Amino acid sequence: MGSHAVTFLQDLAVVMLVAGVVTVIFHRLKQPVVLGYIIAGVIIGPHTPPFPLIKDEETIKTLSELGVIFLMFSLGLEFSLRKLKAVGSTAFIAAFAEIALMSWVGYEIGRLFGWSVMDSIFLGAMLSISSTTIIIKALGELGKTKERFAELIFGILIVEDILAIVMIALLSGIAMTGSLKVADVAMTVGRLSVFLVVVLVIGLLAVPRLLGYVAKFKSNEVLLITVLGLCFGVCLLAVKLGYSVALGAFIIGAVVAEAREIGKIERLMEPVRDMFSAVFFVSIGLLIEPKLLVQYALPIAAISVVVIVGKVISCSFGTFIAGNDTRTSLRVGMGLAQIGEFSFIIASLGLTLGVTSKFLYPIAVTVSAITTLCTPYLIKSADGLVGWFDQKAPRSLVGYLDVYTQWVGQLGTRRKKTIAGRLIRKWTWQMTLNLALIAAVFIAAAYFEQRPPQWLTRLTGSAGGLKALLWLGATLLALPMLIATFRKLQALGMLISEISVSHSLAGERTASIRAVIAQIISVAGIVGLSLFVLMVSSTLLPSIEVLVLLLIIVGLVAFLLWRSFVKLYAKAQISLRETFAQPPAPRQEIEAPALHGILAKAELKPVTIAADSPAAGKLIRELELRTQSGASIVGIERNGDSIVNPGPDEELLPEDRVLLLGDREQLEKAEKMLGAQ
Repeated sequence: MGSHAVTFLQDLAVVMLVAGVVTVIFHRLKQPVVLGYIIAGVIIGPHTPPFPLIKDEETIKTLSELGVIFLMFSLGLEFSLRKLKAVGSTAFIAAFAEIALMSWVGYEIGRLFGWSVMDSIFLGAMLSISSTTIIIKALGELGKTKERFAELIFGILIVEDILAIVMIALLSGIAMTGSLKVADVAMTVGRLSVFLVVVLVIGLLAVPRLLGYVAKFKSNEVLLITVLGLCFGVCLLAVKLGYSVALGAFIIGAVVAEAREIGKIERLMEPVRDMFSAVFFVSIGLLIEPKLLVQYALPIAAISVVVIVGKVISCSFGTFIAGNDTRTSLRVGMGLAQIGEFSFIIASLGLTLGVTSKFLYPIAVTVSAITTLCTPYLIKSADGLVGWFDQKAPRSLVGYLDVYTQWVGQLGTRRKKTIAGRLIRKWTWQMTLNLALIAAVFIAAAYFEQRPPQWLTRLTGSAGGLKALLWLGATLLALPMLIATFRKLQALGMLISEISVSHSLAGERTASIRAVIAQIISVAGIVGLSLFVLMVSSTLLPSIEVLVLLLIIVGLVAFLLWRSFVKLYAKAQISLRETFAQPPAPRQEIEAPALHGILAKAELKPVTIAADSPAAGKLIRELELRTQSGASIVGIERNGDSIVNPGPDEELLPEDRVLLLGDREQLEKAEKMLGAQ
């Protein structure tokens, strides 16, 4: 074994041994394990006497990058696109209020202490995002995850995760250019949106089906390697496009979260995630210099107070504005008063890009540690603060606040969504999605035009021929989306004309006026769509003569394959609907049935799954057998093999012989549900 391998093994052994000892102590003290990892890093760090225990810090930094990937991938697995739709306006309003206020406050604090503009900008970003990991753990330990305020907190965290990803992209742009104008912000957000849309759409169409196919091999190894391959592949794609690995890991995690096998994937990823996350947080501790903490004790204390007070105020205000009562709003604010993993990643970004000072990173970590320690106590004291506010606040103020809450609640219940309004919103979203996919196709073509493969250069022979070929190829690829958008524009024009012109006002001219309005909307939309295509393909446009010839070719292809493109787009829509139609996967292991007290009545009964059974092809958790019948599946016999105590992600196949456990009535119900032979 070479000297470098020995050094690496020694460093990794030191990291894991010290992390293990410290985390055992923190478990006994009932404190967050993350703090234990960070303190372990400080103990073995190069700045802690008497001598550094880590020989090769670059190796540990490389491992910490892997930690970032697995941490963000795990956060993506916890993220759910279904939940995003269900969080409602409260989460969006509170998250925007928190991020806007804390970013501004952080920037002003940095300037107040005389720090540079870049340090202040990054400080504001670090203070604006609360810690998903820490909050979920704290609420779980306190047994409050099912309460109303906890559900609101989870919704706010989902929105924050999205905004944090946007913030990381914007900060990368600021770091590269030194400033960020409105046009730069729009361009950055636009490119990021296109990237997210493409990865999400293609991922949701392909990844759940790929993982479903891989899961049929019944091999944990094959499934884990496939998931890791997807994770690192999308991370590499993000880096190649100028984004961070954190963005790629989070997005592919969110896509994988929609697969039927998410429960099994989470269990397989846990040990890998835990190991590299430990290395990541230990590496954070390695960068902390105790002398700097003493030197910057005042800023650390001030920033910690500002984080707690500022987040309580901003989150409570945003939650209240959205129509929640003062008690719920204050409890939400008290639960979000800390910073965590995203703050570390933003701080790492500043150091990696070389745009922030050395002291900012340990300050952020220390503030996170302080606010994390305060989190359980803040959540516990929320009810006391609510009671104090109700007693001390003027009666008139409390009355006005109650009236406002009732008014917003009534406003929400009165808001009726008409069928026409729902259709307009649905078609608008679909057209926006189509435009993003069209833009992505032409952006990819422009990328190949700037970095053409040799075989493509030889095929075209000239720069003009290369542009013409790429433009034609991109247009043909975008044709299904263009046709779908054209059809949506036609339908939108007809719908708007129907609801805007009533027969009572127009009389006999109703039909003709509606036809004119529908045509105007369709023509205006088609003109706008054409200008959009010309804009996104401007770098690829060939000469006028060649462009006219290519347009004729595109027109002929569209005429001949119109129905095929319509069917292709419809199949893609159906596939997306099927992905979201699957029941949401449980985030915890399904507990074994409680046998105490029912052993006297319990019976075992084998049944066979028929080929036409509604249970055939479904996962055990999808059947909700135990919930609806009370019986449990404790064994499966398949092709001579036995599966004892199958997990919730085990798929039932035709001719499976299933062993049920329950009393007589439960077994009868279960047998009917399984449609057994």
